[in-house]
Amino acid sequence: MVQFGYTMMTEQAGPRELVGHVVGAEEAGFDFSVISDHYFPWLASQGHAPYAWSVLGAAAQATSRMPLMTYVTCPTTRYHPAVVAQKAATVQLLSEGRFRLGLGSGENLNEHVVGGDWPAAHVRLDMLEEAAGIIRRLLDGEHVTHHGAHFDVVDAKLWDVPAERVPIGVAVSGDKSCAVAGRTADLVIATEPKKELLDAFDRHGGTGRPRVGQLPVCYDTDRDAAVKRAHDQFRWAVGGWRVNAELPGPKSFEQATELVTEDDVAQTVPCGDDVGTFVDAVRAYVDAGFTEVALVQVGGDQQEPFLEWARSTLLPALREL
Repeated sequence: MVQFGYTMMTEQAGPRELVGHVVGAEEAGFDFSVISDHYFPWLASQGHAPYAWSVLGAAAQATSRMPLMTYVTCPTTRYHPAVVAQKAATVQLLSEGRFRLGLGSGENLNEHVVGGDWPAAHVRLDMLEEAAGIIRRLLDGEHVTHHGAHFDVVDAKLWDVPAERVPIGVAVSGDKSCAVAGRTADLVIATEPKKELLDAFDRHGGTGRPRVGQLPVCYDTDRDAAVKRAHDQFRWAVGGWRVNAELPGPKSFEQATELVTEDDVAQTVPCGDDVGTFVDAVRAYVDAGFTEVALVQVGGDQQEPFLEWARSTLLPALREL
């Protein structure tokens, strides 16, 4: 059966609120949760960007059954891969085996803060593949010294290694990233319901592995209010990842989305309280072959009503898929 998840979106809520939300998601019946790993919000109107890994530690203690996953962590610039491995192992231990490490090639939005040039896309993918290999070796308990094209690791070893190794997921958007995922990942991650991405993942060795998608939604009993909120906080998503990976900050996203209309956003983000509209949007992922779909409710102050509606109406309808 397809599993349905909840997104702790760090760009739109503070750390204590995020932990409360994921507890509510577990109580509402969601199957798993993911968390974004940002240093900046996409747009200033979102208003937040706490440290995802501290939130994960708290969430691991506050929940009891729900699997947790980063969606996604960039292990190449702001974080060194040896440090990512240590963080992942620690959260796996705190959550008693409920953690999965989602990795991606990153966005300039978050990675520019440590300085240096933002690499070209093909270089970022090479860095990601090398980083994933380092992380996997450390999570396997190896003593690692590595001098590669992009990273040096000297005499590294994790002293608290979970008995159940952390599964590694890789985010994809095209054939090259699918090839990296097929070679390195235990699961594949995407933000668009494109069957061709999953087919490419399979061609490169990913057959039979889980595939996780993500969908923004904006529940509100007032559809006009939902559309306005989605436009205010989520219009950046209309640009696509080729654009979104390159822009350096919220002001850039403000400028890049000046011509995006409310109708443009409403065509991408299901808005309102018509459960059929939400189910149809999720069905696109299911039909493409995704085994898990994580929902993002737009609006940090709108999580409680969404979770109640999800418990009573949305999740039962999705289970029928």
